Amino acid sequence: MAVNGILGIKLGMTQVFQPDGTLVGCTVLQAGPCVVVERRMKGKHGYDSVQLGLVEFVKPQRVNKAMTGHYKSAGVAPMKLLREVRIEESSDETKVGDRVLVDRFKAGELVDVSGVSKGRGFQGGVKRWHYRGGDSTHGSMFHRAPGGIGASSFPSRVWKNQHFPGHMGNVKVTAKNLEVVKVDADENLLLVRGSVPGPSGAYIMIRKAKRGK
Repeated sequence: MAVNGILGIKLGMTQVFQPDGTLVGCTVLQAGPCVVVERRMKGKHGYDSVQLGLVEFVKPQRVNKAMTGHYKSAGVAPMKLLREVRIEESSDETKVGDRVLVDRFKAGELVDVSGVSKGRGFQGGVKRWHYRGGDSTHGSMFHRAPGGIGASSFPSRVWKNQHFPGHMGNVKVTAKNLEVVKVDADENLLLVRGSVPGPSGAYIMIRKAKRGK
């Protein structure tokens, strides 16, 4: 199958010794199992994709009538998470009900992991944009303030995209070109080198890297 993505859950971080003895930090991801809930065809919908569902128990009373009918037409059980993944090959024979498992990834290859970053609430410029800040001695009253935000003569306004204090985090972030350290097909686990967005227990999307190093 040409489906190069899978849904999962971030479980946490650990450390793994490599064959040369170096210790690397890894993120443990539960990758799948996933099921194809819907298939979109280029002739009918204008593009090729599959709608993946992460196999996870959900109470039937928490699913509305529309989604209940959607799952029933696909012949699969209700799921909490659905995401659409594009398919490059129009001749791909992926059909509704097919399983997508972690064994499509191999140790050593690169993946892109997308998730929602941790929310940090309202933050100032020093933490949000890494402002240097003013002097902390000699009676300075200017420590963590943002400072000047524009000139009076030109452009006589505040530049677009000027960095200000504001809401930080809780946005979609993609960590690119993460190396797959280990694949455990029996437990549906994927270990990738480095960190991925979001807290432990967050839903993530794993794709094969588009532009590997």
